[in-house]
Amino acid sequence: MKIALLVCDHVPEDLQPVHGTYPQMFESFFQLPMDAWYVCDDNFPALEDYDAFICTGSRFSVYDDIPWIKQLQEFTRLVYRAEKKYVGVCYGHQMIAQALGGEVKRSEHGYLIGIHTFEVIQTSYWMEPVVTFYNSLMLCQDQVMQLPVDGQILAKSPQCRVGMYSVGKHFLGIQGHPEFTNAYNRDLFERRLNIGDNEKKSVALKSFEEKKPDSLLLAGYLRNFLHS
Repeated sequence: MKIALLVCDHVPEDLQPVHGTYPQMFESFFQLPMDAWYVCDDNFPALEDYDAFICTGSRFSVYDDIPWIKQLQEFTRLVYRAEKKYVGVCYGHQMIAQALGGEVKRSEHGYLIGIHTFEVIQTSYWMEPVVTFYNSLMLCQDQVMQLPVDGQILAKSPQCRVGMYSVGKHFLGIQGHPEFTNAYNRDLFERRLNIGDNEKKSVALKSFEEKKPDSLLLAGYLRNFLHS
């Protein structure tokens, strides 16, 4: 299987020596080879050259009026019509909804950061082993508010109604950052949240002590989906 990674942002330069780049994070997480295409720099792959696509997170919003974001929406629709596999992670998860007729908005809960627990409300054949709950690192303030046609919610949390969802047999979105380490998640939210969010930061830091992200479980799910 030939996979294109649609990279929607850059790791801050001063954090790269410690945490690496997004392509490095995703290859390490998925344990699969993939070609990185920085769509945020207007570099897009040819649809016919790849069997599957993975769309990364981003500091941008999928509804921003920016040319590469508009092009990514159209590219996502082309992948959907071609019935090729597409996995969206955080921003990529939201891009699926935005491109396919759903709705993405700023959440009333504001930034979700730290480790959050999601309830699995529906399982699919690629979700092995079956679990009732999983933990995932979060760093987002936008959320999917309305699913595309044929969208099915697979997991949710009290502050995130659409934690994981599928659209047909070829598209899968997961809110959160299973590819992040705790350290990178912390470094990013320390930068993005202002001084008025000290209580939220405290709760997030406590979550690192009380929970562990189920990164291996989620990596297995997403690999299974791509190969199914």
